[in-house]
Formats: sequence, C-alpha cells, structure tokens
Amino acid sequence: MEQEKDQTVRELPPICPDVRQKHRISIDVLPPEVKARFVSEPIIPIRTKTVKEFQDDVERATISGDWKHVHDFYLTTFDSFLELNGAFKKEANAPYNTIEDSGINIKFVNIVYDALLHTPADTQRSVLKGIINSLLREWKGPRTKDDLRAYFVLVQNPQYTSPATYVIYAHLLRQIAALAEADHHFLMHWFKKLPQKRFKQLVERLQLFITTRLFPAKPEELPPMAKCSWWIPSATKVLSLLNGANSISSPAIIPFTDFYNLTLDHIDFMEDYHTWQAHGNSYRFTFCQFPFILSTVVKKAIIQRDSEQQMISMARQTLVDKVSRRQRVDMSLLFLNIKVRRLQLLSRKRADLKKKLKVTFVGEAGLDMGGLTKEWFLLLIRQIFQTDYGMFTYVKESHCHWFSSWKCDNYSEFRLVGAKAGGVCQVCESFQLCILNPICQLMGLAVYNSITLDIRFPPCVYKKLLTPPIVPCDLDTPVGMATLTLDDLQQIMPDLAHGLGELLSYEGNVEEDFYTTFQVFQEELGVVKSYNLKPGGDKIPVTNLNRKEYVQLYIDFLLNKSIYRQFTAFYHGFHSVCASNALMDQLYMCPVDYLSSVTAVK
Repeated sequence: MEQEKDQTVRELPPICPDVRQKHRISIDVLPPEVKARFVSEPIIPIRTKTVKEFQDDVERATISGDWKHVHDFYLTTFDSFLELNGAFKKEANAPYNTIEDSGINIKFVNIVYDALLHTPADTQRSVLKGIINSLLREWKGPRTKDDLRAYFVLVQNPQYTSPATYVIYAHLLRQIAALAEADHHFLMHWFKKLPQKRFKQLVERLQLFITTRLFPAKPEELPPMAKCSWWIPSATKVLSLLNGANSISSPAIIPFTDFYNLTLDHIDFMEDYHTWQAHGNSYRFTFCQFPFILSTVVKKAIIQRDSEQQMISMARQTLVDKVSRRQRVDMSLLFLNIKVRRLQLLSRKRADLKKKLKVTFVGEAGLDMGGLTKEWFLLLIRQIFQTDYGMFTYVKESHCHWFSSWKCDNYSEFRLVGAKAGGVCQVCESFQLCILNPICQLMGLAVYNSITLDIRFPPCVYKKLLTPPIVPCDLDTPVGMATLTLDDLQQIMPDLAHGLGELLSYEGNVEEDFYTTFQVFQEELGVVKSYNLKPGGDKIPVTNLNRKEYVQLYIDFLLNKSIYRQFTAFYHGFHSVCASNALMDQLYMCPVDYLSSVTAVK
C-alpha cells in the first residue's frame, strides 16, 4: 500500500529561468475582474442624512412616540469610526488634512448630541454600546485623520456626566492621551474652532471627571483606585489639549481660571510637588506637570513652603558653619536683618537674601513679626515708583506701570528693583537697594518672603522675565526679548494699539493716506528723539504690503529694544533672588496668573 501511495504522488518539475520568462504576464494585460485589489484606506460609507432630515425624524418621533428611525440612525452612526465619519464628515472622500478645518460638520454633531439626551433610554444605551465597540477595535499603526475626527466627535458626547459612563469615558480619554504629538497638535487646533459654549462644556466634564475620581460621593460606583490609576492622568492630559487651544486663541475662549480644579486645594500638593522634583516629567504623573490646573492658592502655598524650606536650609548651613569653626552662635545670623531709617529706606548692606527677612526701623522699638517688613516694602515701593525718579511711567489708560525709556549711566538700580522684587547686584557685586536694582530685587525678595506688592505691571512683563526662564551663564546673552503682539501692547498702551490695529485693517491706500515711514519718535525727559525701526527706515514708506512688518517692528521697539538695558538689569535682579525651583517651575508654565496674584495687577 505504501508503494502505491508513493506512486500516486507527482513531483513538481523544477522551475528554471526559461519557464519563469515564458509564463510572466504583465498585470496591465489582465482583465479587471482578475486583478488583485491593493490594500488601501478603509472606504468611508456614504451617508446622505442631512441636518434638516434628522431634525424632521426627531420631531416626528417626539409626536408619534415611534423612535425607530432615530434609533437606527444612532445605532449605525456610533457603530464604528468609519460610520462616525460617514455621518458627520462634510465630504466623505475629502482628506481635510489641515489644522484649520477638521472636516466635521460641527453644527450637525451638536444637534445630534442635543437630541440624544431626549431619546428613549434604549437609544442612549445603544450609543454607549457602539462607542465601546468602536474603542475596542484593534487599531494598528499610526492613526489616520479620520480616526482623529472620530475621537474629536466622541469626546464631545454629553453622556459623560454620570459615573455610570465613566469607564467608557476613561477608555476614550486614555486613547486620546496616548496619541502622537502631531495628532495632539491637530486636535488642539480643532478644539480651538469649537463654539465657546461647547468648549466650556468639554472642560467642565473633564473637571467633573477628575473631581469625582478623586473624591467620589459613592465610591462603590467606581472601580477601585488601584485598578484605574490611569484615569486622572489621561483626563488631565486631554484637558491640557484644551488649555493649549485656549492659550493660542486670541482672545482666549474661556478665562484661564476655568481650568483651575479647586478640589486639588485639598490634596497633599506638597507631596505632589516633591514627587515632581524627584522624577521630573517621567512616567510618574503629578499635577505639577500641568500647573494650569492648580489654583493660585496652591501655587502660592507651594512657593511659600519651598521658600521656607530654603530659608531653613540656609539657616542650618549658617549654624553648621559656625559650630564647625567653634565660633559663638548668634541667632541673628539666621535672618536677613536690615536696619533702615525712614528717610533712608534704600540700604546698602551686603547680606544673604536667601534668609528670612527681618526689618528694623532705627530709633523705633518693635519686633518684626511680619508687619514691619510689609511696611518697609510699602514705603520703598511708593518711593521707587514716584515719577520724579524717572524709572517707571504710569500709564493712565491701562492703569499699570511700565519701564521708562530714558537712558542713564547706572542701570544697577533697575536690577535692585528686580531683586528686591531679587538680590546681590550682578553689576556692582553688592546688595544695593538703590532704585533699578532695588525694584527687581524688591519684587524677587517680596515673592520669596510671600509679600504682596502694590505694583501694577502688565502681564507681558512676566513673559519677558521668562525669556529665557533660566538665567544664561553668558552675561552677553540677550534676555527679556520676548515675542510680543498687538494684544500685549493693548494691555499697556491701548490707544496706540487701537491706532496700529486700524492701520492694519485700513482698506484705503496706506502710503498716501498715512504718510508714515519706518521711523518712530519718543519723548525722553522732555526731548523728542527719532529712531529707525530698520536701517534707512526714515526713507522707507509704510504701505499696504509692508504694514504688518511695520507694526511688529514698532511693538518690538517699544516693548523690547527701547527698554532693553533697563529690563536686563531688572531681569538679573529678579532672578538673583527668585531662583527657587518651585517658583520658576510654576512661572514657566503659568506666569501671569501667579505673579499677578503676588503683585497688585488688575
């Protein structure tokens, strides 16, 4: 039997090059029906339901009680990512691969979601089941723009307000948070295009999700925290996309305070901060990675406690040095003691600014428990910001202070203001509370000692203080040269900003009607001086074609170049004291809201 079986087996003839050549047929000569189809992008189903037709279906269902057509629409639409695109994409076959247009009919999405909340319970459940099926599908490789569109639509679902839906919501947020950075870039710009009402609702749902997970009213309704530790990180990362969208919008879509989660005021935020300091932006999630979510109360508390720890550390080091040298320990060495006269508030004592500040007025009895320090700051700020000094100007239109453009020989006074707003003068190597060095050092020292100053600086000052956020080693490196816009100028000189805005939108002939060149004029101590915004600027007319360049150069001149030396001194003075990790980390991520709280910015 074995032999018979072997004889029935036919061996294949060897394949030689000649045989391959004879049987080679070009695919071009094959009939279409036998050609193999190449693997391509899934084809989006063509859906023709219009907004009007859907609204008519809902109206008929509401009257008759027969929701079958509406139910079928929801059942089909939320069954997969492809069906979502089929229902809501403006044109099924159009790529829409730009950040400017998501390709989604937002109006239709909003109408469908608004109607969903008034449909029968089984229809609402079918939508949630469809979302589960969509999210559980195996997606390999990079996401397509149609996938991003599906996430963009799903995250707007208003059903995610109940703990019963939080497991589904969490998985959706997890997938969005895990997207590539380029995909996040697209989503952020698409979020920016949402109506304010819808954008705010997205933020509120995410905040409620985070709050409920942290402090659930009924813990039994949610999985144990140990099994869903990724919920809050995922939600916070998605919230950061919305915060990014809000930040790049001009004006902002919603106030930045709407991103504060006040529930976090009640957690151990110092533990969160120390974890971040130890691990940075690694796999260990901390809220400090996302300062936009922390309220001003938390930011101030973190910085105050960090300053206190630095003060304790400095005092301990001083004590150890004295003991190691077998010297008598004087407890006054543990503080930065400043003795001043009321007629001479600007002391010239070299001292260690990292110690706790204590002020004594010569000839007056009194132990400084904080009140004398506050009084000293108040008197000094009033003196420094007098217009007679010529260091700062007060702009009535914006009710804020700005740097005077006057030129002087000694800019160390600005540095001191920054340091007291920071520290030891980098120019003259002494602790000079002498006007420009005093103002910067004043701000820094006030922040370090948790003192609120009556200084009204515009928000762009803090942008400049963070350009760069870390003081460069090379003193010749430019500092404070921030990229500022017409919105920044609006906060300081609203009338001038309005005029430049009209120049940009003027529909007539700019050159003939305005008769302006690339030259500006400034009054400095009663003398009007002219400056070219670029080489030969006095001979270059401003036209319809170059007016944007003119406005940007004008803004750069006013807010950067004309006050460069003054602000450089101010910058170094501030950073000479405010080198705290807590302060700079919070300022870098969220400068305006924190510093506005420690100065009296309106």
